[in-house]
Amino acid sequence: MDLSGMIDDDRKALARIVAGLFALIGLGNGHASQRIARAVHSAIVTVLRPAESAVRRLIYLVSLTIRAKPTLTRPMPSGIIRTGAANARPAFRLFDPRLRLVRRAKTARATPRISFFGADAVRSNDLIRANKDAPKDGEIEAANLLRRLEAIKYALDDLPRQARRLRRALQRRSKIPRLKLQGALRPGYPPGHRIRRRHEIDDVLQRCHSFAREALPPDTS
Repeated sequence: MDLSGMIDDDRKALARIVAGLFALIGLGNGHASQRIARAVHSAIVTVLRPAESAVRRLIYLVSLTIRAKPTLTRPMPSGIIRTGAANARPAFRLFDPRLRLVRRAKTARATPRISFFGADAVRSNDLIRANKDAPKDGEIEAANLLRRLEAIKYALDDLPRQARRLRRALQRRSKIPRLKLQGALRPGYPPGHRIRRRHEIDDVLQRCHSFAREALPPDTS
């Protein structure tokens, strides 16, 4: 199995896909749109979520081939304020979001979600808040989406660095016995998985996930 060749091919494919998402959000002209149409936002998220999953699996595969330096756990001195946090590079999320296997029980609300129609309409607090926050022009903020795009771009630009981050994070987690799931990849289907493939990213995610699952150590629990 040519693992290094697979990683390089999929990294290039992911970089090309992410570049297309940057162009879609409005970075093709050298500036990012502060607000984008809801349809554009949905189209980007549809591709970005499986792309993030694929990059996590590439990082995991790269982490198997490198050796991380030991970490020293020490508390941060009090009184230190980090500067430049707003302009810092966004960190890529190395761990899959965990599945919620237990449904939350429905709890009673302070105000019923009931609406009365007419001249003197009375609505619940939830509906009033939803109407207040709803965009008037059909567009929504793109700042959070842009940071996710920047994070995945920086991760693809330097996979070995992200792999060392992952190795150090796994070392720290191994010292916390109460954590049931200490691995970076969650069991089952990866986030963003679609049974019916409709985009190039679906094929890339399938390949990355298959290689990562084969490389995972056997479950001895």
